[in-house]
Amino acid sequence: MRLTFASYNIHKGVGLDRRRDPDRILAVLREIDADIIALQEADRRFGTRAAVIPRQALDEHSPWKAVATGHFNGVRPASIGWHGNVLLVRRNIEVASVHAVALPTLEPRGAVCAELSIDGQVLRVVGMHLDLSGLHRRNQVRAVCDHLATREAPAPAVVMGDLNEWSAHAGALAAFGPEYRVLAPGRSFPARRPLAQLDRIVVSGGWDVEGIGVHHSALAAVASDHLPVWARLSFKADPAA
Repeated sequence: MRLTFASYNIHKGVGLDRRRDPDRILAVLREIDADIIALQEADRRFGTRAAVIPRQALDEHSPWKAVATGHFNGVRPASIGWHGNVLLVRRNIEVASVHAVALPTLEPRGAVCAELSIDGQVLRVVGMHLDLSGLHRRNQVRAVCDHLATREAPAPAVVMGDLNEWSAHAGALAAFGPEYRVLAPGRSFPARRPLAQLDRIVVSGGWDVEGIGVHHSALAAVASDHLPVWARLSFKADPAA
């Protein structure tokens, strides 16, 4: 199983030119061409919390579908995410189930965990956007890891998102524990002149990392205040095979 994963804080679709342009965000995603994508700030914050990328645009102009979160508490009809988190997967990937993970904090935050099936192999993917507070970030990482640990059967996992962690190795990153590997695709924030590795992809055991990076195209440099990060991963269900 060989897949490309990507994470992108799309800043509610508002670019550095102060224009909200969902088509530009979709164009950046097509440049990356990942199989599974975690978006952050993908819904507007106020009012109906409408999706930044209209569902119709996804259906008609992209190879991805949004993992359904409509049954989660508090999701508005116009939204396609939960607390701004959206998971996109290629249309041929089966979504076996999806779960909400409440994240401890003073303001509403949450993560989306999807169980996917690809050619009979189950994997779990979590998309999340962590708090600005270091203490809350560590507790939120533990909440996600605890959720994955309670799943009925073991499966390879990929956790990704805007972790808001400025430390290269410590802080909330240390809360993942030895069973996870925190990848560092590169500096992704701010988009015009990246200084910090806020956007990360974290993998459980069993994954081989074939490549990681930050997508820094001319379009991505203005589409959001973050740059997308990606990882190309492969997994063997049977290590002896």
